[in-house]
Amino acid sequence: MRVSGLSLNAVSCSQSGMRSRVLVAAVVTALVAGLAGPASADRTPRPPAAEPKLTGSHPCPDQPGFTCSTLTVPLDHRGRVPGTLDLQVATADNADAPKGTLLFLTGGPGQPGVPFSDRIAHQRLPEVAKEYRFVTLDQRGTGEFGAIDCPQLQAQVGSSDIAAPTPGAIDECSGVIGDRKGLYGTEQTVADYETLRQALGVGKMVVDGVSYGTFTAARYAAVHPSHVRKVVLDSVLPHVDPQADDGLYIVGLHAEARVLRDACTSAPACGFDPADDLAWVVRHRSDADGVRIFDTMVSYEFVDPTYRNADALPGGQGDIIGALHAARHGDSTRLDALLDILKSGGDDVTGYSAGLHIDTFCSDSAFPWGRSDTPLRGRQAKLDAALRRIDPSRFWPYTRATSAGSGFTQECLRWHSRPSAEPPARLPDVPVLLVNGDHDLSTPVEWAYEEAGHAPNGKVVIVKGASHSIQNRELGHAGRDAVIAFLNG
Repeated sequence: MRVSGLSLNAVSCSQSGMRSRVLVAAVVTALVAGLAGPASADRTPRPPAAEPKLTGSHPCPDQPGFTCSTLTVPLDHRGRVPGTLDLQVATADNADAPKGTLLFLTGGPGQPGVPFSDRIAHQRLPEVAKEYRFVTLDQRGTGEFGAIDCPQLQAQVGSSDIAAPTPGAIDECSGVIGDRKGLYGTEQTVADYETLRQALGVGKMVVDGVSYGTFTAARYAAVHPSHVRKVVLDSVLPHVDPQADDGLYIVGLHAEARVLRDACTSAPACGFDPADDLAWVVRHRSDADGVRIFDTMVSYEFVDPTYRNADALPGGQGDIIGALHAARHGDSTRLDALLDILKSGGDDVTGYSAGLHIDTFCSDSAFPWGRSDTPLRGRQAKLDAALRRIDPSRFWPYTRATSAGSGFTQECLRWHSRPSAEPPARLPDVPVLLVNGDHDLSTPVEWAYEEAGHAPNGKVVIVKGASHSIQNRELGHAGRDAVIAFLNG
């Protein structure tokens, strides 16, 4: 569940420029997440009145082999608010592909899909692209033609949902979106996918999602089971949250101990406990620094899934495990440098919309205070009471303050919007592949197994030593081989 779905475009050399340049080089298709809570089952979006169609077809710039067009969708698929949105769609030119259509869904929420079409289909999964017609789209509120632009939020947190923005930035974004708040939740996005299927004129699709894309893919499959042939969930975010605590990121916080300890078993072994180092550092710095360390750890996985390679960053500034160990023993120089290098904020809005992210995430999520339509008054007290009831060992090596102070919690505490409806928890009885790196901090393997419990025909594949986004970023080929065999077999 990360944080930084990132643009393919160059970024300016701002204070966060080093972080952006380093991560952009990884070309991430990714990350993090809208989270769901309970809602009434009778809020299924209504189909659009007019027959959907793709218009304005033309070759996609910089995406060879793809045709770009426009899909017009209702602003509100429930029909309460008038208006429409135009979404950019990219369709591969092999319309007669032998195995049909594959809808590839990117992450965030906040990241567009069209800029990744060629990379995923032709560079990373050419074996699959020979058999399927790849289709991508820019999710509502994202991309070069429709990104929600909240300037302060974009500058302060960019593609991170762990960094906490100021109340003023949240309030500014609330004003930017205005009475459309809640219309960028996953419920509406899933309805957009169904409109796209109709416009493509196909009966069934394969749906393949990465990170937040797994959330939307699973929700599409749950709501429209008769239109799905197979499902790939890569770097898995559970599509339902009955315990209403995914937004507190408890599983992800605790999973860091497992990941760092496993990283230290690789030769040469560390000879110390990196999770204990992390816990010590978090408790001997401010609560705000705990959140910054959490944010930096998750950002770091995108440049170095080993967490120990000094050369992963310019000037030998990598090796975050070593930096934490040095900080515990009195030298914070390397850790402070990493906190600065990987500082969040300043991402190009067309590559990642922080405004879209906050409305989607908060409208989808359930927190201890309830859903996004709960009155703001009283939320903080309910959060505080809930955190006090949680065993502190569940947050370890972090603390309750890290969970409470993260961007997930702080943004949604102040966000009031229409909540998204929750889909059925059970996925259809179709083949579902869940693939996850065991070094993933954004969407830890624990979530893949949780989601597999909702898939009667699911198979989990864990890729040793890999971090987030297998299909886009895996250094080896084991995970992609599993995807290829699953889709082409």
